[in-house]
Amino acid sequence: MNTHYRDTRKINPNLGATLDDGTPNDNDRVEIGPSQLAFDEWEAAGLTLPNLQNMRNYRWKRLTQHIVDRGYGGLLMFDPLNIRYATDSTNMQLWNTHNPFRAVLLCADGYMVIWDYKIAPFLSEFNPLVRERRSGASMFYFAKGDKVDPAAQTFVQEVKDLIAEHGGANPRLAVDKIMVPGYRALIAAGFDVMEGEEVTEKARSIKGADEIHAMRCANYACETSVKLMEDFAREHSGNGSTSEDDIWAVMHAENIRRGGEWIETRLLASGPRTNPWFQECGPRITKPNEILAFDTDLIGSYGICIDISRTWWIGDEKPRPDMIEAMKHAVEHIETNMEMLRPGVNIQDLSRNTHVLDTKYQKQKYGCLMHGVGLCDEWPLVAYPDQMVDGAFDYELEPGMTLCVEALVGVEGGDFSIKLEDQVLITEDGFENLTTYPHDDALMGR
Repeated sequence: MNTHYRDTRKINPNLGATLDDGTPNDNDRVEIGPSQLAFDEWEAAGLTLPNLQNMRNYRWKRLTQHIVDRGYGGLLMFDPLNIRYATDSTNMQLWNTHNPFRAVLLCADGYMVIWDYKIAPFLSEFNPLVRERRSGASMFYFAKGDKVDPAAQTFVQEVKDLIAEHGGANPRLAVDKIMVPGYRALIAAGFDVMEGEEVTEKARSIKGADEIHAMRCANYACETSVKLMEDFAREHSGNGSTSEDDIWAVMHAENIRRGGEWIETRLLASGPRTNPWFQECGPRITKPNEILAFDTDLIGSYGICIDISRTWWIGDEKPRPDMIEAMKHAVEHIETNMEMLRPGVNIQDLSRNTHVLDTKYQKQKYGCLMHGVGLCDEWPLVAYPDQMVDGAFDYELEPGMTLCVEALVGVEGGDFSIKLEDQVLITEDGFENLTTYPHDDALMGR
């Protein structure tokens, strides 16, 4: 029987064999990605899509160069986000975070091998940069019980053979996160285990052109989802039956509808539950005329993290003067700190020169001034001056870095907090604020 491309079920029937991001236009493909809804919205917004083949090649080259520059034989990764960076493949990522069954070895010559779930090697076949697909990296007790040590030894022998062939038999091996039996087996096999997270975090910190395109698309999808959540909150919050969970569920659903993947936290709170911050959303029934604050912590389209925060006043009455004061102070904090961002600025100097929050807000300020962002919250972290450890982040900003600029403003023992956060790109001559979502008019006193 003859088969024709015209008979293939397509994600976008208006396009040919590939989508605009370079991936197959096959509705039944294994490779995950954005939905048609997202593509339509991005096209209407005039956004440039990433070329995913180029993005994957950029990441692979960058990781390999970092291995070579440090004189390592290879890099062994178990962290699902590092595996996503190296291969752009996924497999039950949240489950994998606490049951590490996947591993990737990138050798100094660029040869890359993935160990996946034994019946799912097909999940990375779309990426030719992955040269081999194996199974057998599970070294956690649930999977191997009292025979975890032999399993670890078998896996490490495979790694040793690969390093002998593709890493110059160099025993200096960078490893990110590994179970204790695996670490012991590496040491017993003669490996000099180096800090893998230093390699991956530094590699991931500079985004290529296609990663930035992907982030712009993911940001548009995220902000669209946030707007739908805000519309729902303004229509239903305070009606006597709408909970924080009801509101938060809207953003989860809209993220998934656009090909987003998950949300790392549940940081949405209303009214007095916004102070102290970090109370995760729950069954509280929202009330009329109160604050609603959230932090997206969202892993969106293309696996890109969009980490923004906003605080809204929901109600017909006006917010109190102390709420407006806190909101304006929070906006001043992030905007002033943002103005320091440009290539060549030392990260520790950002801490030293920060906009200083009023004394009454110091006790409950956020855990950091800024942090990197990419596939999740990433290196570097910019600490407040009283929390800075000299030498921990003695590096300079570079073009292509993306940072989240934070503000948490609330009085200890108070009945509200203001949470704000914008996502920023370091450009060749300064910065670009990628976040376009407006601040709440009522809280800004308008």
